[in-house]
Amino acid sequence: MTPKNKLGLFDLTMIVVGLVIGMGIFRTSSDAANAAITPSLFFIAWVAGGLIALCGALTYAEIGSRFPITGGYYKIFAECYHPSIAFSINCIILISNAASMAGVALIGAEYIAQVLFKDGADDTAKALIAMVPIAIFYGINLMGLRMSSKTQNVLMIFKISMLVLLISSIFFIKGESPTTTVVTGDFSIMDYIKSFGVALIAVSFTYGGYQQTINFGEEVHEPRKTIPRGIFIGLLIIIVLYLLVSYAYFNAIGFENLKTSRGIASIVAEKMFGPTGRTAASVLLFIAVLAYVNVLLLSNPRVMYAMGKDGILPAAFSKKNEKKDVLTISLTAFAAIGILVLFFAKTFDEILSFTIFLDSIGMASSAATIFILRKRTKHLDGTGIYKMKLYPLLPLIFIAAYIFVGTSIAFNTPGLALMGTIVFAAFLLIYFCIMYFKKKTA
Repeated sequence: MTPKNKLGLFDLTMIVVGLVIGMGIFRTSSDAANAAITPSLFFIAWVAGGLIALCGALTYAEIGSRFPITGGYYKIFAECYHPSIAFSINCIILISNAASMAGVALIGAEYIAQVLFKDGADDTAKALIAMVPIAIFYGINLMGLRMSSKTQNVLMIFKISMLVLLISSIFFIKGESPTTTVVTGDFSIMDYIKSFGVALIAVSFTYGGYQQTINFGEEVHEPRKTIPRGIFIGLLIIIVLYLLVSYAYFNAIGFENLKTSRGIASIVAEKMFGPTGRTAASVLLFIAVLAYVNVLLLSNPRVMYAMGKDGILPAAFSKKNEKKDVLTISLTAFAAIGILVLFFAKTFDEILSFTIFLDSIGMASSAATIFILRKRTKHLDGTGIYKMKLYPLLPLIFIAAYIFVGTSIAFNTPGLALMGTIVFAAFLLIYFCIMYFKKKTA
């Protein structure tokens, strides 16, 4: 790749921003507020989440720079650990992505339910509504159709416009926080630690996506300078945006009301423009959800297809409808996982904890590969690759943070943590069964 075609500072910054800003900010501020025992802790969690994301993004950037290979997580895990670990973690990442798809679809369902049902909808009705976009885009992808990049860009504009609208509310809505923020009680240090840990669960979901910087190490111009600058600037923009949006919620709704409110973005829109604004915001956010669901249905089945081609998953996953260029089995399996998550976990909170617990396993273990890669690729030092400063502090902070988040989930919702652990163990068992039957057949 020539220097002219490589990613510059602006390109990488925009990629980081695009990877991280998803649909979570339109819901998770409510969950973070519900977990935080004081408003200060609520905002501290958002800043801490951004700093943790910065440590992780720089760690993944060096991993990608030292081991620039197609195949992402699977190849890196297989190289640094064992193929069984690579298989298991890659599978739980796929399940986590399917759960994220289900969670985001549920966010959209919460917004559109306000339009469809005057008296609101229960959790079961919202789960059924959330299944609709998954089923629709499963059918569209099954027919071989694709949303064009222009459509995706238009839907991204909707999302950014909503962020700008929410932030602008700070100047148009008289703050309610002084009368609605009532914090009472004598809290211990452990209360603050537990509250902070649970708040980070929601915050971590919202900051996700930066790990994809692992794919850009060899495609960046002057990586030693551009990568840290692009990641730092990108995440600084995101931290500022998230803090401003969270403050907009805090200002318009009030801290105590924010804890229990659903459809928070549409509530702010209603305060600015009346009932029409609330309806318009709900519809626009549901449309933005459709784009996210479609992207996940487009990308993740290709990971399953690649694993099938490599013989890691059963050969059925490598089947393709050549006429329509559709990965029928992989697409069906991924969509089915998303539907099953909604069937068994009807609320966003349950999906959130399950997803982040699986992510905690994947994030901590993938970031730890930097210690192995640094030793194995010493010969690359000084050749122009990106090498982070403050090593090993940054990866250690990141790993410790995700262990803390995973532990918080285990204490707060032990059933979901146990389920995530069982899923991981099950994939380990499946791997060795596959290998056993392969050897037996050979």
